[in-house]
Amino acid sequence: MGIDYSQKIPNNVDLSSDRQLQRALEKWQPHFIDWWKEMGPEGFQQKDVYLRTATSVDAKGWASYGMVQMPEYRWGIFLADQVEDRRIGFGDHMGEPVWQQVPGEHRSDLRRLIVTQGDTEPASVEQQRLLGTNCPSLYDMRNLFQVNVEEGRHLWAMVYLLQAYFGRDGREEAEELLVRHSGDVNNPRILSTFNEPIDDWMSFFSFTYFTDRDGKFQLKMLAESAFDPLSRTCRFMLTEEAHHMFVGETGLGRVIKRACEVMNELKTDDPARVRDHGAIDLPLVQKYLNFWYSSSLDLFGADKSTNAAAYFATGIKGRPDEDKFEDHVEADTEYAIEEPDADGKGIHQLKVPTRNAMNLIARRGYSKDCEIGLTRWNRAIKKAGIDFELTLPSERFRRSVGPFADFAMNPQGQPISRDEYDKNIYDWIPSPSDKAFVKSLMRQVVEPGKMAGWLAPPDRGINNQPVDYEYVRL
Repeated sequence: MGIDYSQKIPNNVDLSSDRQLQRALEKWQPHFIDWWKEMGPEGFQQKDVYLRTATSVDAKGWASYGMVQMPEYRWGIFLADQVEDRRIGFGDHMGEPVWQQVPGEHRSDLRRLIVTQGDTEPASVEQQRLLGTNCPSLYDMRNLFQVNVEEGRHLWAMVYLLQAYFGRDGREEAEELLVRHSGDVNNPRILSTFNEPIDDWMSFFSFTYFTDRDGKFQLKMLAESAFDPLSRTCRFMLTEEAHHMFVGETGLGRVIKRACEVMNELKTDDPARVRDHGAIDLPLVQKYLNFWYSSSLDLFGADKSTNAAAYFATGIKGRPDEDKFEDHVEADTEYAIEEPDADGKGIHQLKVPTRNAMNLIARRGYSKDCEIGLTRWNRAIKKAGIDFELTLPSERFRRSVGPFADFAMNPQGQPISRDEYDKNIYDWIPSPSDKAFVKSLMRQVVEPGKMAGWLAPPDRGINNQPVDYEYVRL
């Protein structure tokens, strides 16, 4: 399905046929542009950037590349093609026709889910707004800005749903999405992870690998929704989310490759000597993985959740890739979850209704997906002849949501005393001195083809362009 770029708001939903909605969105549009100019990438609004723009929503060839100034980027409303006679695929209403309008009894729940998803999109732009000033290369700067404009378009996707299907409440929520700001003491973003500062590129690469992967799984769950416009919106958003995870995986991979090169050059595995040579040592990479993975786990919510059960039962939100499961109703089945003993010294299992464990089921799929990058990184480390293996910490480590919230667990998932946890925490996540070291490496490199010394060049450029292409014209 092609996208009409002749419209003031590019779209493939025949927006011009709904004049009231079109006027509402055109009224919101300048507020969005003002927000982008104030809270988007600082210092680069008037620069030409080699960006990808969607031209259709089919599986092949939907992207066009060209030089664009970011405020002129053609944000819009793009839904995946409608599936003819689509039916609800899970829960108590399995087999019934999907909803083209919001059922009154599900209005509040759907609005809350859309607002929460929508709030994450501008939040990440705000978190990353200063990263262009210390980018390791023009290639990386361009990838940052591509991620940013796509997050902006994902905000448009959620605002369209709010304004098209939730009336005045939806219009008010759309305005609030531009009023909250990441890290704002008085008006922060809804989810805590999206208030974390991202002022160095190790955090950015980790965020795009782990937190955008959480976004992928949230979108997969919403793509199963019986509310068809939400499903179609999320199915298209997933095609763009893949690039964000690519940026994270290859970015961390290049950091790891450079660390291995330095270790082999110096013939040492001493982290201090690797740092003295201007590279990021592998134990510090592990600390960043521990921090961002554990932070992202909390975004799935509680392991045992009545809300998750209700969303599944009613058809509002399914499991990622629902077709892969044998039982799509889960009316009388059980699922084993873990909980700490009351004294915090042990762990036991208990069975709960499967519907109540939907967050945990999704999170375990996420954890398995996170292993893909680690397998590749560890293969590269082994190929370099280095005796070191990166791992994911236990899902019990450093949790603030779920049964292990506020329990002292080490990265192996073993209960420890609070004193031992506090004493050793900076052996497991970046310490203030670690962050200061990483920040000392963050020096802007903008000569085409040149790279900062703490990461290796990419294997290839963007869209068959050479690595030394001028991806951002400064």
